[in-house]
Amino acid sequence: MSVPVSLVTGGTGGLGRAVVAHLLGRGEVVVVPWVAERELPRLREYLHDHGVPEAGLRLVEADVATEEGISAISEAIGAAGTLRTAALLVGGFAMGSVEETGDEVWERLVQMNLGTLWRSARAVVPLLREGGGGSIVTVASPAGLGAGSKGMAAYGATKSAVVSLTRTLAEEAGGDGIRVNAIAPDIIDTPGNRAAMPDADRSAWLAPEEIARVVGFLSGPDGEVVRGAVLTLTRS
Repeated sequence: MSVPVSLVTGGTGGLGRAVVAHLLGRGEVVVVPWVAERELPRLREYLHDHGVPEAGLRLVEADVATEEGISAISEAIGAAGTLRTAALLVGGFAMGSVEETGDEVWERLVQMNLGTLWRSARAVVPLLREGGGGSIVTVASPAGLGAGSKGMAAYGATKSAVVSLTRTLAEEAGGDGIRVNAIAPDIIDTPGNRAAMPDADRSAWLAPEEIARVVGFLSGPDGEVVRGAVLTLTRS
């Protein structure tokens, strides 16, 4: 019997580390692409601190922003087993109104929030189909839902596109046993956000581990009936 495999893009980041730990903790092999080598000790330290063995961890040097990187990820998944879960977490953030946001910031957020998801999804859908189905989880944002968010023009627009793509994927792949859902978390309590907002009240921020459990639910047997959903995660 083939080993169940999870892919976590952005798995070396503040949220990604928690998702990787959660999926490893339920006995899966987890493929994690990486670009910056300095992030690997942070991931290993996180797993150690949370008592999660690294035995199922499969690290692959690959950039999800390139076709070469996507090919390397697909090869790593094939070598590890059968893909069951794809947690596509790569993304970026920037403040700015329409007038304030230049082309460079716009193009960076389009690439990070939408381009990486587009390439990753295009690669994992056939793999999930070949394995008989599975789950894709994407990351939207409250800023990309409903009314626009003042001061987050590019970020909100790209996250709205993530919602649209997620729902389209759910319709296109649902017949193959692939369920596709998005999470839309409020501010996450990560080292990066703490550094960016040192004076903020963090009482309503979400712990990465809380969000990881939601990803686990959506990709596990209890989430079988959740399809095409965008789950807003917030304390307020």
